[in-house]
Amino acid sequence: MATEPTAATPPPPALAALLPPARLRSLARAWLEEDAPGPDPAALTVGLAPRRAHLLCKSPGVLAGAPFADAVWGEAGCAVGWRVPEGAPLSPGTVVAEVRGPGAGVLLAERAALNAVGRCSGVATAAARAVAVARGRGWPGTVAGTRKTTPGFRLVEKYGLGVGGADPHRHDLGGLLMVKDNHLLAARKPLAQVVAEARRAAGFTRLLEVECGSAAEALAAAEAGADIVLLDNFTPQALAEAAAAVKASHPRVRVEASGGITEAALPHFLAPHVDAVSMGCLTHSAPALDFALRVLPGDGDGDGDAGRC
Repeated sequence: MATEPTAATPPPPALAALLPPARLRSLARAWLEEDAPGPDPAALTVGLAPRRAHLLCKSPGVLAGAPFADAVWGEAGCAVGWRVPEGAPLSPGTVVAEVRGPGAGVLLAERAALNAVGRCSGVATAAARAVAVARGRGWPGTVAGTRKTTPGFRLVEKYGLGVGGADPHRHDLGGLLMVKDNHLLAARKPLAQVVAEARRAAGFTRLLEVECGSAAEALAAAEAGADIVLLDNFTPQALAEAAAAVKASHPRVRVEASGGITEAALPHFLAPHVDAVSMGCLTHSAPALDFALRVLPGDGDGDGDAGRC
């Protein structure tokens, strides 16, 4: 497994524009309220005099999460100047950004901002590595995440997937009408009837995906009108055979593979007739990158050792 920094697939230039400003502010305020619900006595030792600090990377990976750090420090009256772009590979010791603002504000937002950047960068790093594995094998399909995200950090982690070059998958339950195995069990109706009812509920604006546990189920779901069939927890050989069978009879139906697929196992699931592989490990198991903040000596107005870390 690779340990060196991995360059991410360059994200679309306007990727940060997908993040609703009101949601960014809401998340930043929630994180700050969690970490500092009342007065911070240590702030009195710092005061509101202007200070500068460097944001340092301490572990290798891919940088992601600048909009979230901007939002958090912005709530504390600070501004961030980024020296490294999103998606860039990082080495330990890299000065990623400089933060300026009132001393108490710089430190008030420190932990929440570092948590967001570390978590987002960790997901971007895992995503970039998985995409590199797929492309290295010549597989042209989509590497995607899942909804297995950290409560309160879904937008952060979905954004990190995008920066790393992976598809975020659906952001919420309404982003795609997905009929899972438990829907089929709870409905207590034939698969074809459930799919038909789901198709009517989806309307013309949503795709319909059906989770299938066998090749027979996948063929039945495709025949009933599914746009995507999810082959869940298949062995690599069974996956390849089921995907080929679906494409042979329903070439326009997309095939997604999922179910405990790790980076190490990924090459075995890159079958020719599989359009997408979704990996929960890109979010639920991605280790956060380590970042630190170092306040700089000087008067905070740009003099002193601004060039050193």
